[in-house]
Amino acid sequence: MFFAFLVLFAFCGASAGAWAQAYPSKPIRIIVGNPPGGGTDIIARLVGAKMQEAWRQPVVIDNKPGANSIIAAEYVAKAAPDGYTLLVNATGGMSVNPVVYEKLPYDSLKDFVPITMVGLFPLVLVVNPSVPAQTVQELIAYARANPGKLNYSAGATGFQVATEMFKQMTGTDIKHIPYKGSTGSITAVITGDVHLTIVDTPPLLPQLSAGRVKALAVTSAKRSAAMPDLPAIAESVPGYEMVLWIGVFAPAGTAREVVAKLNAEVVRVVGLPDIREKLAALGVEPIGNTSEEMADWIRREIARYGPVVRAAGMKAE
Repeated sequence: MFFAFLVLFAFCGASAGAWAQAYPSKPIRIIVGNPPGGGTDIIARLVGAKMQEAWRQPVVIDNKPGANSIIAAEYVAKAAPDGYTLLVNATGGMSVNPVVYEKLPYDSLKDFVPITMVGLFPLVLVVNPSVPAQTVQELIAYARANPGKLNYSAGATGFQVATEMFKQMTGTDIKHIPYKGSTGSITAVITGDVHLTIVDTPPLLPQLSAGRVKALAVTSAKRSAAMPDLPAIAESVPGYEMVLWIGVFAPAGTAREVVAKLNAEVVRVVGLPDIREKLAALGVEPIGNTSEEMADWIRREIARYGPVVRAAGMKAE
């Protein structure tokens, strides 16, 4: 009986290894929680196209926008853990939602296995040209002298957390005005409906080039290679930092061999010169780390953003 068990165990192990080795043998779906054309969608399509080219299997991008990417994340959390349904998500969905929503239909640490982080990118603090501030220091001084007079737009919870952190660390009173998406948030600053916003770079760059908004700083700890002339907020507010990331996930329970194969492929793609060039044009720093490193990163962010959210009284239903 014991010998038969060993034979069965060896057979199952060999079958699992063979299955993983054969992966992928059918189309892969990458679920994106944002509409087509946004930064997350663009990056998912860049990565997916290279995977399709290398593996000779269709890689389909399936956009399921809505509810701060909750719809997409829940869909993948409940998908079969076979490596054929993946999620491309970002800081907001995996590190911010868990501390903003009291009830979330997924656990970003338990319901997913990270594949790798594709890239990091800072946000940019921009103001309407009418705001009498040319620097972060001048903005802080003006906000302190005029409490409650300024307001800001935020198109997602991640951007709201970035601004609330800025307010808490500078002792300023700036009113939050919610908007849907980065484009609406930026448009509100352009039209003067709000005074400022902290937003991601891809939809912002054309407006900066046209001079419709005034950029004051980036949210990374140091200056961004993509925008070296812009100071970091941390140069005026020591310790301030919020960088966003975009990464790839599979449902929890996905075979380790498949996770390893996906990690190796996405890391390869991120290292390709043409992909790195395209990411740089979006203001994104290529990463390509391990599954464990990415999981640790998310844990640290959840622990860091929780106190900011509680102090700001941020709640989402």
